Amino acid sequence: MVSERIILGIDPGTTIMGYGIISVTGKKASMLALGVVKLNKYDDHHQRLKIIFDRMISLITQFKPDELAIEATFFGKNVQSMLKLGRAQGIAIAAALSRSIPVFEYSPRKIKQSITGKGSASKEQVAAMLTRLLNIKESPETLDATDGLAVAMCHYFQKGEKESSGKFSGWKGFMSANPDRVF
Repeated sequence: MVSERIILGIDPGTTIMGYGIISVTGKKASMLALGVVKLNKYDDHHQRLKIIFDRMISLITQFKPDELAIEATFFGKNVQSMLKLGRAQGIAIAAALSRSIPVFEYSPRKIKQSITGKGSASKEQVAAMLTRLLNIKESPETLDATDGLAVAMCHYFQKGEKESSGKFSGWKGFMSANPDRVF
């Protein structure tokens, strides 16, 4: 008997959060859902975080995922943006953990590389490859939705192995070891 595994992929964001859900049966993956949570109409950042949490719980209740795969935050120069994005990611992770769902993080470069074979691929290239891989008939509303789906597929391709975070002596060591996460 072949078991089914459901993976919820999240592309965290503070204005738009993308999600994709796949079902894996044996060695075959199929898309169950993809979409976005639009947050830009809410001015209060804390309200946005509550909406992310509520939508995550709703997706978990509806699809009952076995695992959450989420895009790791990247490091940039705007500290406020990084802080807000980290909070959004943390809320999504907390929602999964509150339902005892294991969490796996993947860097943006790792996700793109696992889908297209190229770590510097564009969002459009990732979406086009996912359309072929999963036989998607309709184009999603935004590329944030396919970004969420890409995270789920990356996790499927990686067979659930957590990305090693490594040990760094400081920011300089981290940045030199992770140039794809710094802009």
